[in-house]
Parts: sequence; C-alpha cells; structure tokens
Amino acid sequence: MAEDVLTIAGTVVRSRLITGSGKYRDDRIIKEVLEAAECDIITVALRRIDFDDPDTNILNHIPKGKVLLPNTSGARNAVEAIRLAHLARAMGCGNWIKIEVIGDQKYLFPDNEETIKATETLAAEGFVVLPYMHPDLIVARRLIDAGAAAVMPLAAPIGSNRGLLTLNLLEILVSELDVPVIVDAGIGRPSHAAAAMEIGVDAILLILLLHQAMIRFPWHVPSNTPSGREGSPMCPVWPESRRPRGLLRP
Repeated sequence: MAEDVLTIAGTVVRSRLITGSGKYRDDRIIKEVLEAAECDIITVALRRIDFDDPDTNILNHIPKGKVLLPNTSGARNAVEAIRLAHLARAMGCGNWIKIEVIGDQKYLFPDNEETIKATETLAAEGFVVLPYMHPDLIVARRLIDAGAAAVMPLAAPIGSNRGLLTLNLLEILVSELDVPVIVDAGIGRPSHAAAAMEIGVDAILLILLLHQAMIRFPWHVPSNTPSGREGSPMCPVWPESRRPRGLLRP
C-alpha cells in the first residue's frame, strides 16, 4: 500500500497535526512540543518575531526544517492582510501564509469576502495561501479559484473549545473540494479532533488543546540547558507510554 501523506502545494507533510507557537509559558517548550507531537507545520504570529532581541524572537526556538506558516492575525481587511504577508516574507518566514481577516471582534469570525481578495493577490505573487474561513462551499470554491493551496474552515469560534459545531458543513467541503481541508479553531478535546479526521478532513490545527495537554505533565528543564533541574516550569516530561506520537495520522 502506498504511503498516505498530505501534500500541500507540492510539499509533502508527514504529520496531519499542525500547531502554533503561542500559549506556552516559555518559548523553549516549542521544540519539545514539535518533537513529541511530530508536527511539521507551525503557525507564527508576526508580532512575536523580534530580530532585536534573540531571547524573544520566536524563530530562534523553532527547529530547522519545519514549515513556517505565519498568519495575518490582526488584519481587518485584505489590504492589511497583504501588507502583513509581505512583511512575513521580508522577515525570512518563507512564502507560506495563513490568511486571517477578522471581521468580528467578539467572536473573531473571518471576513470571507476580504479573505478572497487577499488570497487572489497573494497567490498571484507566489505565496502558498491557506485561508481561515467560514465553512461555506461557495466561498471555498472562490478561494480555490483565487489560488488557495488549502482551505482552513473553523469548527467553532476561536478559543471556544466547543468542537465540531460546523460538522455537516465540513463534511460538504471534504466531499466537494480537491484541495486539502484543514480544520482550524474550536477544537477542544482529542475526541473532537478524532471525529474531524473520521469525516475525512486532511489535517487539524491545534494550539490550545496541545498547550493544555502539555501542562498536565510534570515539567523539567532539559539537561542541555543552563539549569537542568526537575520541577522547573520549562519543558514537559513525556512518559514514553503516553507520548502522543503519530497523533491524528490516519
């Protein structure tokens, strides 16, 4: 049987779990998270990239070989999203970009119309565009026509942990689209992620759920750091029997 892999814009991705670089009490945890969960793609907020301060520059804590997926968090329209994408590429983050154009500041719902505009411009400029969107089939088709390499529909409002509130709409996207469907936002339990994979989505973006899983374990500083002392709130100890290796792979 041929190996079942995820391919986005010609790039083969081993893991169907994507994570973010926020929420951790110390950025040095990021490397351990990526190794434990075997994530190949990690999202990055531009505001956390500070070349003037190596200690706070998030890029210094992401291992080489990972696919950086900077996002346009904070953009309120296509113009702002395009500007942030240009900044990300100029800062050395590559040409992958997650488009987030937020039209509602209470529930953080995406503005699909402005997202389509930003996707069309950036795809024409050579970006690999992954837009965050409402799970609307017509909008998804327009995003693909605009050049989106994948679509990232929400499962529930960002940070709500309410799971697959849009389950039936996600099923329609999976059955009708020829590009990867990556569930983004709202996943709060492993069972939510598993249910999404069962309907055939191509990948899951998890940030808060992984963070919550990490803090349930004891913490220590790795032995190669200045103070390798048990109990310090730096990196998780992953008991071998409970390591989430291969999480969300088919």
